[in-house]
Amino acid sequence: MPAREAVAMMSDLPVILASFFTAGVEWVEAFTIVLAVALAIGWPRAIAAGGAALAILGLLTLFGAHAVSAIGNLRIIQFVIGLFLTLFGMRWLAKAIARAAGLRRLRDEDAAFAALSASQALAETQGAMLVAFQGVLMEGLEVWLIVVALGVQTGQTRVAALSAVAALVAVMGAGMMLRAPLSRVPENTIKYLVGCAVLGFGTFWMLASLGYVWPIGDYALPALMAFYALGGLVLVRTLQSLER
Repeated sequence: MPAREAVAMMSDLPVILASFFTAGVEWVEAFTIVLAVALAIGWPRAIAAGGAALAILGLLTLFGAHAVSAIGNLRIIQFVIGLFLTLFGMRWLAKAIARAAGLRRLRDEDAAFAALSASQALAETQGAMLVAFQGVLMEGLEVWLIVVALGVQTGQTRVAALSAVAALVAVMGAGMMLRAPLSRVPENTIKYLVGCAVLGFGTFWMLASLGYVWPIGDYALPALMAFYALGGLVLVRTLQSLER
């Protein structure tokens, strides 16, 4: 690999990882829904419904990237994207901390699958297909938002989108081989790390848009991520000690 391509890949790595793992968590939850529907009405119909939702998400990605890029003021774009990523990261990190500390239950894909399989919504073909369509669309909307936000701000929408597609292929491949919910995926750990990464991106870009100059430049980004990760661990330990 040429040195220039290697450097470019390293600069894209944070976007690749954030997009891949954010999408991976959402696709795991979406697969649980599609699997329950498939066992009720068959794989062709379940995949068709999920595929329709993915097609809409693809169109939304194209439209969203162009719409945001059309805004003339770069500082406004940077601030809005930074604010969104900050709020998104805080939400994921807060949930992960609460679950790690025992304040909330960890998501159980097996339990979610069992509950969905027993749902009356899967009794009819049209109702089941609607469940698969809505499930994939709703889980995928967060993927879409992250892909557009990271992609537009870094100018790497294609890289972010391909990372999300790679996560989809990985999850679907594993799920189709197992034919069971992917309950062994450490969702909370991934959400914790992604929350720290996205929060780091958001903080970095939002303050930069307001005119703040980071003393260490782009190195502030991994420093922010590490800061949130360590701070989250301290908070988990503190909450666990208070619960005893």
